[in-house]
Amino acid sequence: MANIDYAYKTEDKSKTARAMGRSLKISPKHAVEICRTVRGMEVEKAKNYLKEVIEMKKAIPFKRHNKKVGHRKELKGWPSGRYPVKAATQILKILENAESNAEYKGMDIENLKIEHISSHRGFVIKGGIPRAFGRVTPFNTPTTHVQIVLGEA
Repeated sequence: MANIDYAYKTEDKSKTARAMGRSLKISPKHAVEICRTVRGMEVEKAKNYLKEVIEMKKAIPFKRHNKKVGHRKELKGWPSGRYPVKAATQILKILENAESNAEYKGMDIENLKIEHISSHRGFVIKGGIPRAFGRVTPFNTPTTHVQIVLGEA
């Protein structure tokens, strides 16, 4: 197994808790936008926000990958947004995992804050759709790596 390192380095590991999701079958672009939105939030606030995204009550503002993305009236300051339910579900699981790691370390759970959250493109699962006359159209599945580091506020 390869030695997998975090993109975020911290001096005092006793005050941080971390979790990682590798090769998740979610869109890397959706993961980038979700990570940008919840970065710096308190953990409870971020969990509630992601649950509302999953219920399609709140939208994630799409700032970078926003071509042909519709506007959402509940977004303030930025018009275009979406409801990436699948990606929000996976990131919520990783956030809950990091929170349980913090609880195991004996950290104060009410004062946890997201110090670092990032997503990176993983490998592409190759696939194909058979077409007429013996041809194949590529139908690939992207994967995403997500890292979360929590710290006490």
